[in-house]
Formats: sequence, structure tokens, C-alpha cells
Amino acid sequence: MTDYNPKFRDLETRMAQSKAMSETIILGGSSGRSNDSTMKLDQAGLSKPMLGRYEIEKELGKGAMGVVYLGKDPKISRVVAIKTMALSQEFEADELEDVKARFFREAETAGRLNHPHIVTMYDAGEEHDLAYIAMEFLKGKDLTMYTKQPNLLPLPKVLSIVARVADALSYAHTLNVVHRDIKPANIMYDPESDTVKVTDFGIARITDSSKTKTGMVLGTPSYMSPEQLAGTKIEGHSDLFSLGVSLYQLACGKLPFEGDSMAQLMFRIANEHPTDILSVDPKVPPCVVAIIDRALAKKISDRYQNGAEMAEEIRQCAASL
Repeated sequence: MTDYNPKFRDLETRMAQSKAMSETIILGGSSGRSNDSTMKLDQAGLSKPMLGRYEIEKELGKGAMGVVYLGKDPKISRVVAIKTMALSQEFEADELEDVKARFFREAETAGRLNHPHIVTMYDAGEEHDLAYIAMEFLKGKDLTMYTKQPNLLPLPKVLSIVARVADALSYAHTLNVVHRDIKPANIMYDPESDTVKVTDFGIARITDSSKTKTGMVLGTPSYMSPEQLAGTKIEGHSDLFSLGVSLYQLACGKLPFEGDSMAQLMFRIANEHPTDILSVDPKVPPCVVAIIDRALAKKISDRYQNGAEMAEEIRQCAASL
């Protein structure tokens, strides 16, 4: 059309918009490039990019496998968080179909979860070579900022949050859904409304038994259970171990297992007792120490048998304080 009549209607304006879009909007690129996912959405006349049926409003942050966007479903004016995963950039071609199938299977499983302390998943799809999940948009932030001094939350608040996460895990485990990556970064908290939500159910499983191009491991070794590190069958007890690690860190600002290398860290988780929390903070109450010790037991039979049992003990401990 530009060759035929460059002045035709609004052709000049549209060409300028398309050029701007191609240069400035990269949805969910891999994290290796410096200008990834740069989005200039404030220019007059520049239409918002779409992902599936969602308008992309702005970038919220970067996750383990891609970018998280604030989006909007224009049909029902619902605001959503959209987590994108550039699977084709992370996986070899011969594995890609299997990984995509697993992605949608996990998304379907997580989408069936309906609990006040689990983020609601609305939709999953694939477009522009990106897999994406549209989920409930939450106010507040994850708990990472509260894992170090001097930002620790008051202990009663920590216990209240962890008890609710244990409730959510108990519910999910009864439906045979294991999270596999419980850690403060996957627990959202809004101090204003005192709302707690667990995010990313099933995401860690997408890369199970798959080798990514970057050798990426989705689970976070510091929070993994001994059986997860050993590569054996993972059940709900593993999530409760990870929740115990999170409780330890939120209570004192340190991790129970640390190492100078990945190998040393993994050896300690599998074989050694955690650092005594009282050596980090002597003021931690005995009932909190007991809960952590039981959650971090190496043998599954010595741990809490379900999340409800752990939540009950946490609440009894909080009441005694």
C-alpha cells in the first residue's frame, strides 16, 4: 500500500505506530537481553498490545521464566495479572511440545483450586510464542521483603500468615495438587487488608524431568525438602517442609540451611540439622521452635501429616503468646 499510495487515508500514522510497536514492545523476552519487555504505552495514538484477549497495561515485574504484566479483559473490565513464559526460548525443540502440554495440564489443575488463600487463576493460553496465565490481580507484595532484619514482621503476624498458608496447602493436597515451590516469594501479603494468597501452584512442575536451554531449575534449593532434592516422588509433606523453612526465615531473618556452594547446601538439607534458631534469635518462643523442628524433620513420618495439623499447632502457639 505504501508503494501504491503512501498518502492513503491514515496509512502514514499506522505505519509509524507499527514501527514504534515493533521497536518498543517485546512481550516476555528471555531475561538475558537488556531491553527485554520494554513497553512504551504512554505515547498518544499508540494502541495497547494484546495478549490473547487481554490488553497489556504495564509490566509488573519479572518472574523465574518470564515477565508479569498488568492486563485487562476489555469484555468484562476485569483487571488481571498475566504471567508469561517464553517456553520456546527455554526448552529445546524436541521437548517443547511435551513442556507445553504439561503447562496447560498444570494450569488446568491449578485453575480448579478455589480457596480464599490461593490466587484465583482465570485463563491460560498461548500467543506470540508465549505461554501465559491470567490470574487474579493482588494488592500487596510477596513476603521476600520481610525475610531480613530490620524488616521482619511481628511474630504473631508471621504465625497468622503461615497458618493460613498451611490451610491453603491442606486444601490443595486433598485435591492431590502439590505446590513444589513454597517460599516467601510465592506468598502474597497485603498489610492493609491482612490478605494472604499463595501463588504459582503447579508452575514448578512444568520443568520436571526437562532440561532447559539455560539449565534453569525452577524450584529454589534453599526451600526444597530432602526428598525433592533426591528426585523422589513429591507429596504434600514436601510443601510443609518448605513452609517450615519459610517460617524459620520469617521468624529470624536467616535461612535454616546455608552453604558456600549448591552442593554443600543440598548436602546440608539432606543430612544435617538446621542451624538452631535460638542461636540466631534467643527470643523465639519454645512453641515456635517446636513447630519448625517438626516441619523440618528429615523423615516424612516425623513431619506434620497435613497442613491442617500444622495450622492448628501454629494457632495454638500464637494463642499462648
